[in-house]
Amino acid sequence: MTSIWRAAAPASSADGTSEPSFTPSDLRRDRFDVAVVGAGITGLSTALMLAQAGRSVVVVEAREVAALASGGNTGKASVLQGARLQRIRRSHSAKVVQAYVDANLDGQAWIAEFAAEHGVPVERETAYSHAQSDSGLETVRAEYEAAREAGLPVELVEQMPVTFPFAGAVALEGQLALDPYRLVVALARAFVTEGGVLLAGVRVHGVHATDPANVETEHGPIRAGAVVIATAAPILGRGLYFAKTRHSRSYLASFRLDDPPPPGLFLSVDQPTRSVRTAPDDRAPGAPRQLIVGGSEHPVGRVDSTAARADELVDWTRRYFAGAELTHRWSAQDYESLNLVPFAGRMPRGRGRVWFATGYAKWGLTNGVAAALRITAEVLGEPWPEHRAWIRTLGTRTTKPSDLGRGVAENATVAKLLVTGWVRAETNRAPAPRPAEGEGVVLSRGGVPVGVSTVEGRTCAVRAVCTHLGGVLTWNDAESTWDCPLHGSRFEASGRLIEGPATRDLRATVEPDGAL
Repeated sequence: MTSIWRAAAPASSADGTSEPSFTPSDLRRDRFDVAVVGAGITGLSTALMLAQAGRSVVVVEAREVAALASGGNTGKASVLQGARLQRIRRSHSAKVVQAYVDANLDGQAWIAEFAAEHGVPVERETAYSHAQSDSGLETVRAEYEAAREAGLPVELVEQMPVTFPFAGAVALEGQLALDPYRLVVALARAFVTEGGVLLAGVRVHGVHATDPANVETEHGPIRAGAVVIATAAPILGRGLYFAKTRHSRSYLASFRLDDPPPPGLFLSVDQPTRSVRTAPDDRAPGAPRQLIVGGSEHPVGRVDSTAARADELVDWTRRYFAGAELTHRWSAQDYESLNLVPFAGRMPRGRGRVWFATGYAKWGLTNGVAAALRITAEVLGEPWPEHRAWIRTLGTRTTKPSDLGRGVAENATVAKLLVTGWVRAETNRAPAPRPAEGEGVVLSRGGVPVGVSTVEGRTCAVRAVCTHLGGVLTWNDAESTWDCPLHGSRFEASGRLIEGPATRDLRATVEPDGAL
């Protein structure tokens, strides 16, 4: 499943859009001022800011630049975010909502300035948080009120000339639409130009908050004065942030249309969530704009068929956009803070040397840069800027009873899934028929869950127990992966880790021959 953004990037680096490639040759360097783990929007914007401030910085990435959500989202850098502002307002004060909006505005402004300086195309469009039926209009009104209270110049819209369900919306002009992969690759190139070191294909297994800090990698240690954990889910257990966030996976698809819809960044406030925007077709100059649709969200590893969710999105698009021709389909994963406001700052038990950020709830472009602005100031030892009062407000907010309630509910679900996963595996004992192409099954061999799958003609068997906290994995039939329903870790059919909070691959078992 390849995104339109990655597919549109030229093989040549002549225009600076293809990803840079580096080897871990600098691992033997004595030490860096800062080590950043993760080459997504948060990690690279933080690294660039620190490098521009004169610090020696290394970015360590397990896969490649913009490999996951940072390079595969819808490309909306918007401060109007569906029904998010009213959800935060129900649990927090107006001051916290204002701070969240101001943080996103600062993140958005930084992206716009960087894009202009580095030739990343950006379009200014109106964002619409819309209801798909009359039953969602109350939510539209509540979002309007929350946005107005936070000082955003929003308007109510009753009708739009669109073909998909639209009963009314709150609208905000001047939001950003861009190619997120191109943006993040440009960040990587700017960082290297500033003298930064980028190590792609190097996995971090742990961090010791010594002086200097010691970053453990599969190729050897990296020493740094400070460490920034900029992975979607923090790979360190300090602070238990894997238990303070809720994971979800969404699907995206791009289509060619003879008659694209009116411009705008649309996101429904009611279910099932639908995101709609258009984008230029860079591979065919002069061609009609492509339609990009997202939605069909679900908790990772907790649905019977992910393929059915992905197909649902395509079916919906073809129902409301006549002649829609599918060009690409892909998916992305994100984490939502259980108190609804992203976490960013110093990590507990990090001796003041470890920073982190997580919990963007699918709004990582603006929230990721906002986190970078805060973390950079703190790493540099600068006082929180007066013109960014949101840093103090978000950094000192208190936990509310509703936050605790969401945490209790989510972690009760996790505990239940931990038990039921093992029980379900035990009821499906080997031997069993070899899985058909694209299928996977969890069997019990001597009381140990084993995941057996067949992908591209190869049958693999792995220990189907997440290397994070021991959850029994489920098969993702849309992407041929093993997914953990507890905290969202994902693995390839071969057992190779895709994303955390797990930091280690699954153990392979003897490849089956004939009956399993």
